[in-house]
Amino acid sequence: MVDVILGLQWGDEGKGKIVDFFAPNYDIVARFQGGPNAGHTLYVGDKKVVLHQIPSGIFHQNTVNIIGGGVVLDPITLKKECDLVASFGIDVKKNLFISERTNLILPTHRALDKASELQKGESKIGSTLKGIGPAYMDKTGRNALRVGDLLDKSFISQYIKLRLKHQKLLDNFHFIEDISTWEDEFFEALEFLRTLNVISSEYYINNEIAKGKKVLAEGAQGTMLDIDFGTFPFVTSSNTISAGVCTGLGVSPKQINEVIGVTKAYCTRVGSGPFPTELNNSVGEELRRIGNEFGATTGRPRRCGWIDLVALKYTCMINGVTKIVMTKADVLDSFEELNVCTAYGINGKETAEVPFQISKVDIDPVWKSFKGWHTNTSELKNVVALPTAMTEYVAFINDFVGASVHYISNGPGREQIITV
Repeated sequence: MVDVILGLQWGDEGKGKIVDFFAPNYDIVARFQGGPNAGHTLYVGDKKVVLHQIPSGIFHQNTVNIIGGGVVLDPITLKKECDLVASFGIDVKKNLFISERTNLILPTHRALDKASELQKGESKIGSTLKGIGPAYMDKTGRNALRVGDLLDKSFISQYIKLRLKHQKLLDNFHFIEDISTWEDEFFEALEFLRTLNVISSEYYINNEIAKGKKVLAEGAQGTMLDIDFGTFPFVTSSNTISAGVCTGLGVSPKQINEVIGVTKAYCTRVGSGPFPTELNNSVGEELRRIGNEFGATTGRPRRCGWIDLVALKYTCMINGVTKIVMTKADVLDSFEELNVCTAYGINGKETAEVPFQISKVDIDPVWKSFKGWHTNTSELKNVVALPTAMTEYVAFINDFVGASVHYISNGPGREQIITV
């Protein structure tokens, strides 16, 4: 049986904490897509930890953590993260496993990412410059090097061949930055990677499922950044939706059980691209300030706005969401009035659907207003203590999107989750 946790907005919904919260109920936690552009924040005791590659179940000693074949892996980032996790007394060589099919991010992928983004000028998409896009391009172009290739004697010659191909592209971009220090780090990290558990993860996971073991599939980014169904071209390079679990881990659709979607009580987005409910005013600034909305990976200020129910209903549909986790509900505690977007106004007409060319149309959100609750909800422990205004806000969202909020996160701590 496989349950899925994924984001329902543009990423940064707080999935790391949610996976960490659910992880003790599972035997395996597995990342199925994305790369080090993910930033999953969780707290170990009172210490903040941001994971980019390693699954968020790593701090649970009895949980196996798998980096699946749908992921693109930066060995340098992985080594740094393993060192960080080890500083908490966790033996990563015991409970971290990596699929031999996982694609490697090379130093030249990072260079290509940077060169491509620089060339786009004002039309740049807001890449994190981690090499994710170029790595996925090599995957679909059948040129990629994978973790399993590290065990092949021809790895160096394969690397040189791919590097020369990349260098020609970099020459076309007139990219002259010296990446030799990146390569030194890369090969040092490869030696470390060779000491970890490299497995045929599709066989491992399916064998464990057959034994009755429970798997939690952890998504990165969010549904509105999906390469196929997101706000193209301002998207990531992988399938962030529940269907990506099957291709990223090698499990069949019939194994998928619960799909737990994570949404903030409002909306944020990092980088460029359409954001219909964005607030470029003092309210947006207040959401950013109270919510400490700065990217876990990039540190960039997040764009902030009210919750977009048109998009949320769409992402619940695409993923087959069975349960919703609403995060950062406490950020709304001090607002006099809250708004939710219930439709898009486009060329004088209202629609409840996300348009195909959302990046090319002007959208006027149709709002429904709610009174704020003016209560410090961060200290509340159970659903009966929630203010009426908050329960009404949540109930409306449930009815609108056709899926129900089962958990409300009211603070960053592990214990700050209310079961509804």
